[in-house]
Amino acid sequence: MTLTANQRRQSEQKHHNASLDLCPARLLLELISGKWVTLVLLALVDGQQRHRDLRKKIPGASQKMLTSTLRSLERDGLISRYITVSVPVRTDYELTPRGHSLLQIVFDMKEWAEEHMSAIGSSRVEHDERKPTFI
Repeated sequence: MTLTANQRRQSEQKHHNASLDLCPARLLLELISGKWVTLVLLALVDGQQRHRDLRKKIPGASQKMLTSTLRSLERDGLISRYITVSVPVRTDYELTPRGHSLLQIVFDMKEWAEEHMSAIGSSRVEHDERKPTFI
């Protein structure tokens, strides 16, 4: 069967998109791109923390959002949760070795951003000033 150029492009695009769904780098960026994820990881850098202490360290995070983020990070194996039976029940969280290794990437991204984001902002302004306007 002979395909038209358009059909071939659509087939190639479909194959490309399917590959992206399994791309480890894309999946990692998706994992750490959540607003609260990196803040939780950074809050746990000094060791085990209670839920209430994390809420104090991460202003603006609702209890629901923090709990959701912690569950997601636990599911991904980036943090561990420890429950101590007492009244009230005590729950602590801690980075796993995998979480610590991801933290280095977060620090590298932060450093890169501090070095380059002002230049990116300048590039955007320059680009927008050059951009022709149509009436």
